[in-house]
Amino acid sequence: MFFHEGKFIMSNDALLMVLIIFTINIVYVSFFTVRMIMTLKGYRYFAAFLSTIEVVIYVVGLGLVLDNLNEIQNLIAYAVGYGTGVLVGTKIEEKMALGYITVNVITTEENRTLPRLLRDKGYGVTDWEANGLEGNRKAMQILTPRKYELKLYATIKELDPKAFIIAYEPKTIHGGFWVKTVRKGKLFK
Repeated sequence: MFFHEGKFIMSNDALLMVLIIFTINIVYVSFFTVRMIMTLKGYRYFAAFLSTIEVVIYVVGLGLVLDNLNEIQNLIAYAVGYGTGVLVGTKIEEKMALGYITVNVITTEENRTLPRLLRDKGYGVTDWEANGLEGNRKAMQILTPRKYELKLYATIKELDPKAFIIAYEPKTIHGGFWVKTVRKGKLFK
């Protein structure tokens, strides 16, 4: 990069270097994000495999920046690539949607058909009577693969717009008819 007639001008080589560093960091941080998710979800061997690729990408990218530390645009490309990689990595993880989600729903007593309607759609629902500040309620616990999470929320809101919904990821799932159904691939056909 050099200064000419009041403007900063970047040579083609310098621009190519910025693009390479930017791209390398997007790829590196995306791998990093996915590897962390895979580790947390219990896919240890796949995560270990990803980490070997990730470290090679990291060393190459960092090496390019350190070899050209006097070029501020390379450092900026590295930083912006890192931030962009976080966004790309989280989008990849959202698309992968690994694991399951447990959704607790509290609905009014009048809406007694909601558990049956959700079961008819393939969701695993356990329901019970509950008491709230303003009277009797129907409480439900629903287990679903994460890839159906948003569809479940939309279905609940369509059937009961006033439903109280809270979700979390279960650490361990064991037993029950629903787990067997998912393993046999019979869910949501």
